[in-house]
Amino acid sequence: MHYFRNFLVIAFASSCLISCTTSKPASDEAKNLFNNVIPKPLSSTLDGKTFAITEKTAIQYEGTDEVARLANMLASTLKPATGFELKVAAGPLADGTIFLSTSGANASWGDEGYELTVSEKSAKLIANKPAGLFMGMQTLRQLMSEKIELSTKQEGPWEIATGTIRDQPVYSWRGSMLDVARHFFTVDEVKRYIDYISLYKMNVLHLHLSDDQGWRIEIKSWPKLTEHGGKTEVGGAAGGFYTQEQYKELVAYAQGRFITIVPEIDLPGHTNAALASYGELNGGIIVPKEGRIEVQSGQIVGKDKPTELYTGTEVGFSTL
Repeated sequence: MHYFRNFLVIAFASSCLISCTTSKPASDEAKNLFNNVIPKPLSSTLDGKTFAITEKTAIQYEGTDEVARLANMLASTLKPATGFELKVAAGPLADGTIFLSTSGANASWGDEGYELTVSEKSAKLIANKPAGLFMGMQTLRQLMSEKIELSTKQEGPWEIATGTIRDQPVYSWRGSMLDVARHFFTVDEVKRYIDYISLYKMNVLHLHLSDDQGWRIEIKSWPKLTEHGGKTEVGGAAGGFYTQEQYKELVAYAQGRFITIVPEIDLPGHTNAALASYGELNGGIIVPKEGRIEVQSGQIVGKDKPTELYTGTEVGFSTL
């Protein structure tokens, strides 16, 4: 009997020790991150305990191949800074897991709504559609130390404050514009920009592909638009352009992050890059000298004559 009583005392003490370890209060940093998600969620309730991501944490999912892709994307996102090779597998919610599912969500949340519930034992993310899971994944990233965004291994611990966040967008079009016409950005730089805006749940990239200073997308039936009109930029540095295959690559990369690329070809004004490439587009205009838009310092370019490439910043002189 004494042995049994001693066993109960030891078992109770052990359970207390484990409980105290797993019930660690959230740090001020973790609480601050929970309360300052961008954009502000529709609702959030902070419990104030801690869920720790360790090398033993697994990512489990229920749903389609697209949900599986997102689960693997999450593991890849967390790996560089944590150094953890998080196991990804189909399966139900369990202790020690980050769980993604398109089951159990409220239909009123729409395609991009989600609910993220973080307990001391797990993180559960549910949504109607994969797009909602992706938005919730961005929230999960924001709940972790800013070190999670670094590309080299950092010291932990990797802790998240417990609580529940539910969100869905107020606006269907949440966009950002990138002007690659005046200053060219490479494919990799545009991908990096897509990653940045996806973190804040934007879903449209307005890509400004042509202007006076450069034409940036390949039109195979009008090759001079990029060969000539795309070779410079503001300030006179070398420009560049995207081949059709590179543009397809950017579109696919954005779609994988639930972002639609909206291309802009600026017409009928802001067309000097095109007029410099094909004189037949020119109906006779005043073009600037030394970057200034003044009639007295400009020159008339006759009809069907190509203009000079332009590397200034003022506009309002060119038109089809």
